[in-house]
Amino acid sequence: MDSTPYSATAVARSYRADDFDYEYPAEAIAQYPLPDRSASRLLVLDRGTGAIRHRMFPEFAELLAPEDVLVINTSRVIPARLFGTRENGREAEVLLVHSEPDGTWLAMVHPGGKLKVGRTVRFGDDALATVVRVHTGGLRQLRFTGRTPVTQLMERYGSVPLPPYIARPAEAADRDRYQTLYADVDGSVAAPTAGLHFTERILNRIRERGALVAEVILHVGPGTFKPVEVADPSQHHMHAEWYSVSDATADAVNAARQHGGRVWAVGTTVARTLESAATAGASVIPGSGWTDLFIFPPYRFAVVDALLTNFHLPRSTLLMLAAAFAGYDQIMHAYRTAISRGYRLFSYGDAMVVM
Repeated sequence: MDSTPYSATAVARSYRADDFDYEYPAEAIAQYPLPDRSASRLLVLDRGTGAIRHRMFPEFAELLAPEDVLVINTSRVIPARLFGTRENGREAEVLLVHSEPDGTWLAMVHPGGKLKVGRTVRFGDDALATVVRVHTGGLRQLRFTGRTPVTQLMERYGSVPLPPYIARPAEAADRDRYQTLYADVDGSVAAPTAGLHFTERILNRIRERGALVAEVILHVGPGTFKPVEVADPSQHHMHAEWYSVSDATADAVNAARQHGGRVWAVGTTVARTLESAATAGASVIPGSGWTDLFIFPPYRFAVVDALLTNFHLPRSTLLMLAAAFAGYDQIMHAYRTAISRGYRLFSYGDAMVVM
């Protein structure tokens, strides 16, 4: 166990985006997943004392009690990165975000400066995408025409949209490994990576201990990779993401809280979903909708009692959420400790529990 060199007493303060910068060696970025999903390391952070323990992920089930509920995100990553050609024959890249009610698609494009309203991207002889509107934040609205539906275009011309810090093209194996084993509902353009470590054996062990496993959906958008570029985090605007909480999950979470159990969020996506669905009295209301909730310090969590997460990029909204949950000093100390001990970082990297 690592002892913490600072007082764990929370101190109210305002944070700047550069407070969430930290240094790490390039070789710490996990470029590939481990052969065994569950073979990752697990840093366990006590947010009350700042104490740190080092474990392995198969031991995760031991942390849960019979009254607890573990909430997972069953959104599935779609092959949303499409490669086509512009009118001049040069390559263009389209990252689909989500479909709109009128049949158009919201997307990020490259080269963005060249793809103005009216410009097109062709995908073989199958379809043509026309830019019909330019939005803020680098987004474009595209209308697809042609004989091939967009879902089939993704299968034919798409690839898994790996994060930009993975410095290699997506490979066939990524379609399986950049996906949780319980992924069920298409819609994400980035994996809810805290769930990548689970195997059926570990989930079954959690159930054997008497804990419940409940499901939500949050379709992860490209904003998850967008750093906070403004100095004041309160001025950062999140891309809205669609979420859904079922009656069964709301009942399970509310019952756990009523009977002294803990609510475990598997990843920042689950944490944001549950907090978005919470009422003022901390009950979770079932339903679906769009959330642009940005959680950063100081923030008082209404629902989540424990957080399983990976290690996140500097200045990211994900790191800021973890800091809001664990405490700023504790989370930054945990990151420094993990880096000094050779933990693997980011999407295909190791895991951390804050409890």
